[in-house]
Amino acid sequence: MLAVGVVGGIGSGKSTLADLLVAKGAVLIDSDQIAREVVEPGQPALAALVDAFGEGILHSDGSLNRKEMAKIAFSSDESLATLNSITHPVIGEVMTRRREEAADSNKVCLYAIPLFTPEHRDALSLDLVVVVDCDIETARERLIAFRGFTEQEADERIAAQIGRDERNGYGDIVIANSGGPQELQQAADQLWGTLSARLADHG
Repeated sequence: MLAVGVVGGIGSGKSTLADLLVAKGAVLIDSDQIAREVVEPGQPALAALVDAFGEGILHSDGSLNRKEMAKIAFSSDESLATLNSITHPVIGEVMTRRREEAADSNKVCLYAIPLFTPEHRDALSLDLVVVVDCDIETARERLIAFRGFTEQEADERIAAQIGRDERNGYGDIVIANSGGPQELQQAADQLWGTLSARLADHG
């Protein structure tokens, strides 16, 4: 197995790149998907969030109202830190477990990690980190056009992240994605060749 971290700021297109690589044969372990799983009704992380933020973050059926949770979390550094302190350890545990389950496969395993830190490289024994990068204005436009964010919500999400230079510094490979789908497809094709060669050497 070749363990590859896929990192990028919100709106960078990291999920799109990961999907393109999955279509070529990669296996994806997506921290965003895991983040949704760990706050489902009945999960301890959801109970902890309700303790911290109140029942106003729930829908009437007891599920998490993600829009309300995001509004509260991104309203202050303290609220965001509280959210992260509850969810990140649980997400990390699940990702580590799924990495162990995939350890014997002869595949490229992608780990989509939006809030990457250097500790992820060691904790998940990553062989390579790929950063998907785009300029802030492009990311902002994508969030508004494709994900239904207001201008304020987009600005808050982007402002809450680490800077581009710091994020790019974590990468062994940086994929520029301020262009369109065709450019990203070409980048994915080239990256897949690189990863396939590394997998062959790794095996």
